[in-house]
Amino acid sequence: MRIDLHTHSSASDGTDAPADLVRNAVAAGLDVVALTDHDTVSGYAEAAAAVRGLAPGGLTLVTGAELSCRIDGISMHMLAYLFDPAEPELDRERELVRDDRVPRARGMVAKLQELGVPVTWEQVARIAGDGSVGRPHIATAMVEAGVVASVSDAFTEEWLANDGRAYVDKHELDPFDAVRLVKAAGGVSVFAHPGAHKRGETVPELVIAELAAAGLDGIEVDHVDHDDATRARLRAFAAEHDLLATGSSDYHGDRKTVRLGECVTDPEVYREIARRATGAVPISAV
Repeated sequence: MRIDLHTHSSASDGTDAPADLVRNAVAAGLDVVALTDHDTVSGYAEAAAAVRGLAPGGLTLVTGAELSCRIDGISMHMLAYLFDPAEPELDRERELVRDDRVPRARGMVAKLQELGVPVTWEQVARIAGDGSVGRPHIATAMVEAGVVASVSDAFTEEWLANDGRAYVDKHELDPFDAVRLVKAAGGVSVFAHPGAHKRGETVPELVIAELAAAGLDGIEVDHVDHDDATRARLRAFAAEHDLLATGSSDYHGDRKTVRLGECVTDPEVYREIARRATGAVPISAV
């Protein structure tokens, strides 16, 4: 089985429509794909309909979200799988984060303009479309303006990294609250790319251990932003703290060069995630 548990559609900051993401996952030879858009579940219905239209056994869809969190001034992301999307407390927190995305993005555009970067809010809004606006949309505008060569090149201290010159904070969950809310909604929580140092300051392992004690289910080990040494260290950490170790592409369509299935999750780990979840079940063709 080839299992990719971290992808984004145009419902947030990916370029594939949810149905196209499903079709591309099939073309990439995946057996299981998780849709984990940022702080939103608006792509679920379209992706689920696309999966149900496949031949039986064609692909299994895991519903999820990537929750924006912050602790001690450090931004981090929490992958939440198979939770009840209608659970009111978690839904309210996701809405607070989404509501803050537009003023935050406007603030970053304003900072870039002050730095002499020729991007506009209208340009960013066009790129985001109906998606949940975020830094990748702003980075795409910077690529269009010829300021940087790629979206990844915009995520530096010079520009949009967590401690970058044009960075603006937004409403984010405390990760301990996120773990609690995901569990209360019947879901499973996994700390996304915890060793991605090039994105900015990372959460200390002591804090991750405290999250594990508080109910965190796993950490994303195999990720394109983790080198071999980081993966080995995180895998050992996961084993020491009884955490599930996942692997995922963090696919964003054409916005990044990462391919679907570039990193994958062990089938036994996936089955354990599905076993623990009580808020929703994976969706397959019938």
